[in-house]
Amino acid sequence: MRAASGTPSRPRSRRLRDQIAVGWLLAAVAVSLVHRWVPSATWLMIHLVLLGALTHSALVWSEHFAHTLLHTVPDDAGRRRQDARVALLAVGSVLVFLGVPLTAWPLVVVGATAVAGAVVWHAVHLVAVLRAALPSRFRIVTRTYVAAALCLPVGAGFGAALAFGLPEEWKGRLLIAHMGANLLGWVGLTVTGTLVTFWPTMLRTRMDDRAEMLARQALPIQLGGLTVLVAGALLGWTPLALAGLVGYTAGLVWWGRALVRPLRAHGLREFAPASVLAALIWAAVGLVWTGWLLATTPTWADLADTIPTVAGVFAVGFAAQLLSGALSYLIPSVMGGGPSVVRAGAAWFDRFAGVRLIVINAGLLLFLMPVASWVKVTTSLVVLVALASFIPLLLGGAKASARMRRALLAHEEPPEVPERTPWSMNQAVAGVAVLVLAVTVGVAVDPASAGVAPSTPASSVAVAPTGNTTRVEVTARGMTFTPNRVVVPPGDRLVVVVHNEDPTTAHDLVIGDTRTARIPPGQSAELDAGVMGASVEGYCSVPGHRQMGMTLQVVVEGGNPPVASEHTTGGHSGGDGQPIPPNPAGAVGAPIDPVLAPLTDERVHTLTLRVTEVPLEVAPGLWQTRWTFNGSGVGPTLHGRVGDVFDITLVNDGTMGHSIDFHAGALAPDRPMRTIAPGETLSYRFTAQRAGIWMYHCSTMPMSTHIAAGMTGAVVIEPDGLEPVDRSYVLVQSEVYLANAATDPQQAREVDSDKIVAERPDRVVFNGIANQYDLTPFAAKVGERVRFWVLDAGPNRASAFHIVGGQFDTVWTEGTYTLRHGKAALGGSDGGAQVLPLQPAQGGFVELSFPEEGHYSVVSHIMVDAERGAHGVVQVTR
Repeated sequence: MRAASGTPSRPRSRRLRDQIAVGWLLAAVAVSLVHRWVPSATWLMIHLVLLGALTHSALVWSEHFAHTLLHTVPDDAGRRRQDARVALLAVGSVLVFLGVPLTAWPLVVVGATAVAGAVVWHAVHLVAVLRAALPSRFRIVTRTYVAAALCLPVGAGFGAALAFGLPEEWKGRLLIAHMGANLLGWVGLTVTGTLVTFWPTMLRTRMDDRAEMLARQALPIQLGGLTVLVAGALLGWTPLALAGLVGYTAGLVWWGRALVRPLRAHGLREFAPASVLAALIWAAVGLVWTGWLLATTPTWADLADTIPTVAGVFAVGFAAQLLSGALSYLIPSVMGGGPSVVRAGAAWFDRFAGVRLIVINAGLLLFLMPVASWVKVTTSLVVLVALASFIPLLLGGAKASARMRRALLAHEEPPEVPERTPWSMNQAVAGVAVLVLAVTVGVAVDPASAGVAPSTPASSVAVAPTGNTTRVEVTARGMTFTPNRVVVPPGDRLVVVVHNEDPTTAHDLVIGDTRTARIPPGQSAELDAGVMGASVEGYCSVPGHRQMGMTLQVVVEGGNPPVASEHTTGGHSGGDGQPIPPNPAGAVGAPIDPVLAPLTDERVHTLTLRVTEVPLEVAPGLWQTRWTFNGSGVGPTLHGRVGDVFDITLVNDGTMGHSIDFHAGALAPDRPMRTIAPGETLSYRFTAQRAGIWMYHCSTMPMSTHIAAGMTGAVVIEPDGLEPVDRSYVLVQSEVYLANAATDPQQAREVDSDKIVAERPDRVVFNGIANQYDLTPFAAKVGERVRFWVLDAGPNRASAFHIVGGQFDTVWTEGTYTLRHGKAALGGSDGGAQVLPLQPAQGGFVELSFPEEGHYSVVSHIMVDAERGAHGVVQVTR
């Protein structure tokens, strides 16, 4: 049966409906390219594909198949009503896509209601068509569409509830219920209903004679399993939810038997069915993965952290490939014009079919493996390009069909349609080559995290080689090597195999002049230390690890005790024996805006903090590889009121374990403050119960190193009744400990942990960059009231915040006013203050007005720190 061949050319409104789906896919591609700067980017990418493109296509094409199988033709009024449903769905989707990143729950609720309304209206229409149609085969397909449509309002309700910012436990439950109703119900049932007839149509062969019967038998099994799954999730009973998922999968397997005979009879000769088959395989992977998570994840809150990755697999592996495969067949077919026109359009979709399928599927599999972060980036880019290539091929296919139709109507010689072979050895080799190139580029960008950094032979005391090799194995976990002492005969070559059993962070091993690359969690590396003539102390060179005792004593029999290896991070003068010079430049490339953004009406604040390890300026012309939240010298400032909820997602795109600790929230640290490995994500939700300027920071040990490397920021929770001011600034003071005097990003090295231990910073900075506010001053006008929020992030140095030439008439620190408009807490109405004294992790604010125009220095009055860079200027004008 060929449900969609040879129909007349569709009117423009119908073609526009396909263009809407393509538009959602283009939006998903755009967000993928700029996701680092887009709020809720992961959620948005997934839902642009599932809610945007796939839901739109399901609405349009299920109605098309229902009319085709029931032998009914919609009249003009029916087409106008369908146009209205499509428009309502599009508007609702847009509102949801705006509401979630903006944390505007009214938009989400209105949008979800519109989406649900469009799909329910669609179900009502299908029921009417079913009742009006004459008896025919495959009425079960339309019934399946109706059942699918009734699932979506339920799932949309769960999704809207998630926008209200629920506790983590309920977030996990509703995510599973939402995914079950929408992905397995609305999408899954629509797909299974369609493929009963569409699968053999794509393969251009007869369907299995049992297809209708199997679909009729499978539907109640799938619906029953889905009901149990959703009930189990809402009740928080994991075994019940898992049983429901197993039941749904059993119904899917029962239905899936109808796909086997057509596949065996004809095989995969075109891109369209191959892409759909790949999509079904990834759907099976997603179902098994979800079941595994339900069976093994200890709490629903933990499930909320891991399920978005599975949703991403459904979006990329299943939904995107299903759409590109199905539309590759449908669009040329329904454009009409005869077999020649269809072949002309379809030939375009078979271009590079083998390359595209290999890159998409093997690339997605590679992305899910524990590879280095830059390998994930380059691999995801080539997968994105392979998926997005469907769009220009779609345009080319439409033009080819149009050219063929015009030639036939004009009785001209039709354009030649080349015979294409989608599968060939050349295409297979090309697909593999693309992935190898992507991996190679990823490794080249960051060879250390990929475990392929070269090592050099170890220097050793002159000794006669024995020709023997001593091979030892050690494990790295926490901040220790086990064993932490190995013995080797003099003259033996020492080979150390290091197994990193730390679940969250990378380690390496340095012995003399030889080193391993950084070893990701769960992986191993081998170090050839050369011929050993003297005892030596090996160590982990990840900043802070050696200082916490992560050393390995290599003892040569009969020799002297081990001598500590020379540290690559250097001593107290800058790592290469040279003092850190004055700021070598007179400008800062990207100064940090110190202005405190105004409060909004939002009471639930959603933010993604992405951990990266990147070179940044820490003083004009002076660079360091910083560990950052969202790629900046200081983390973004959060701003709210008492009672506001903060829903934070931490994404570790670094090369080692990282974490986060918000002082603004009061909750057990065990789960939200845990260290996560590279590539992992966690959710951290807290309610601001008290006012203050609160520190947040990475709490992974050694904490001093992670804070000094840049992993800190501020949360400003305003006290009740805080009066408005003309200008409000935020300053986070911290210290910089340099390993070398890098004057460009290529020379930049990581933090010097020896200097942290010795408490000898090279720079003390405001907002991550020394002296930046000397070059880009704070602005104020005479008589304006200016508020400075100040946080001392440390990790070691106190602050005495002072403005030269100014006097503070209001001082608020650690939860209370010590001075308010000159009135002291214990009496007196003419008081003033000259400093805001802060210990590390303390914060507060001061207010003042400037009496005349001029330049007022902003300093920490611990003057050696002002001279190190904790200095700025307020430029006051009339």
